[in-house]
Order: sequence, then C-alpha cells, then structure tokens
Amino acid sequence: MSSQLVIVIALALVFDFLNGLHDSSNIVATMISSRAFRPQVALGITALAEFSGPFLFGVAVATTIGEEIVPAGAITLEVIIACLIGAILWNLITWFLGIPSSSSHGLIGGLIGAVIVGAGFDAVRLAGLEKVLIALFTSPLIGFIVGFILTRLIFFLARSASPRINEFFKRSQLLTALGLAFSHGTNDAQKTMGVITLSLVIGGVLPSFHVPVWVVAASAGAIALGTSLGGWRLIKTLGGKFYKIRPVHSFSAQLSSALVIIAASLVGGPVSTTQVVSSAIMGVGSSERWGKVRWGVAGDIVTAWFITIPATALISAGIYWLLTMV
Repeated sequence: MSSQLVIVIALALVFDFLNGLHDSSNIVATMISSRAFRPQVALGITALAEFSGPFLFGVAVATTIGEEIVPAGAITLEVIIACLIGAILWNLITWFLGIPSSSSHGLIGGLIGAVIVGAGFDAVRLAGLEKVLIALFTSPLIGFIVGFILTRLIFFLARSASPRINEFFKRSQLLTALGLAFSHGTNDAQKTMGVITLSLVIGGVLPSFHVPVWVVAASAGAIALGTSLGGWRLIKTLGGKFYKIRPVHSFSAQLSSALVIIAASLVGGPVSTTQVVSSAIMGVGSSERWGKVRWGVAGDIVTAWFITIPATALISAGIYWLLTMV
C-alpha cells in the first residue's frame, strides 16, 4: 500500500470512531433517560451489537457509497482524503457544541464537495446520488410516521393495563436497543467500508469493488469502540430536551428506528441514524400530545440537518484546494 492509501484508511477509521462516539447518543439516550439501564451497561451492550451488525446484514450500503456515487477511475486518493477530513472536522464541531447532526450527511457532503472540485461535476453519478439523497431525506419522515403510528397502537393495546406495564417496557428495551444497535452498526459502519474499499480500488490494491473481511472487521471495530465511550453531550440533548421520556416512549422510539434503519440497510439505502432516531422520538411524543414535544429544540436539530451537506461540501472542497496547493 502507498503512504496515501494508509492515510486514507487511518482517516476513514477515525471518522468511523467519531461516528460511533457521535451516534451512540442516538442508541442509548432514551433507554438511559427512561432509567431502563445504567449508562455504562447501555453503552457496552450497544457496542457489542454494533460490532456484530455488519457481519449479519451484508454490505449493500457499502456498495452504494463506494460504487454508485462516483467511479473509482475518475477520482484520486487526495479527493477521498479531503472528503474524510471535512467530515471529521464537522463531526468534531457538532460534537463539541452538542448538536446531533448527521455523520452520514457529513460524509456525503464531503464526498460531493471534494469530487466536484477535484474531478468536476461530471464525475458524480447522478442516479447514485439521487438514491442516497432520497434515502437520507425521506427516512426521517418515515421514522416520525412509524413512531407516531406505533405509539398510538401501543396505547390502544395497553389501554386497560395497570401501571405495572411500565416494567414490561423497561425490560423489553433490551431487545429493542439491541435491534437499534444492530441496525446502526449495519448501516453506518458500511459507509466507512464503502470509502475504504473504493480507496483500495483507486490505489490498485483491489481489481474491482469487493469489500474484504478485514475492512468489515476494522470498520465494525472502530464504530463499536467509539460507541462504547459515549457522546454525553448529545445523550443529554436527545434524552431529555424534547420531552420527559418514559419507558413506553423509549421502547416505541427504539423499535420504530430499528425497523426503518434495518429496512433501509437491506436495500442499500444509507440513512442517518441521528435523523431517524430524533424524528422517531418526536413522532412518539406527538402521538401522545402534539404540544408534548419542545419543537424549538427540534427546529434547531432540523436546521443542523439541512446545513450539514453544504457545509461539509464547502469544507472538503477547501481542504482539497489546500492539498493541491501543498
């Protein structure tokens, strides 16, 4: 491997680690705030499930990221380096500020910005980009709808239950949290796999796009390690600022999010776990009472979603320009 390729792999794994650190809040915030699990137990369970996810559900998302957006022959490793640095910087900025922005949006925005500056707009495969953007922007709406409907169904089925049913929702979160962690590891770790495998093809190490087992293991390990350390600033945002979360809310939000993300992963749709979980939490809360959700906090998060792609595109484009100057 060339030194540039080693740098790309290292940066990709750093991004993957930060993705886990950044997105751990999405998985554990509701189960911690509903007091179903202690923080370290929740993070440990989640990290183990996230490591296992990519081995269980295939590499459809990795193929979308690494093969369907840009052709390997049209870009260089400098483009990938600029993309990853831009996405990493955005993750660090939003983590420091406690804003649950999307790592997925950051990666896609960084890739688009660096590719357009480095190889021209013609290097972008519009059909693949359209597939990615549709998945990214429709999945939050679907998460909201599924969370809303599922919670209404749960309230209807449990309408005659005693308060002891809260214990059921607490204990059942072990299964829903595992499902959500599996889905997150499956979808998000695959984005890093796609970038690394694309780089291996560009660097001549692989003759065609095929994700090696060591890439799967390294990507799964990096995101699991980041998750195990937890993103406490973001856990506070998702776990308490929308509304006071009870066990039934946590159970419903986790189940809704897991269903949406796993379904997207199986068809190769890269989605944002941050967006899906946040919108599911809002859907769950509004199904009980529309005014229950603090929509001002939700508005701030939605704003961060929409500025991430253009912001990281500009950052990565600037970084690529600096690299070429150096």
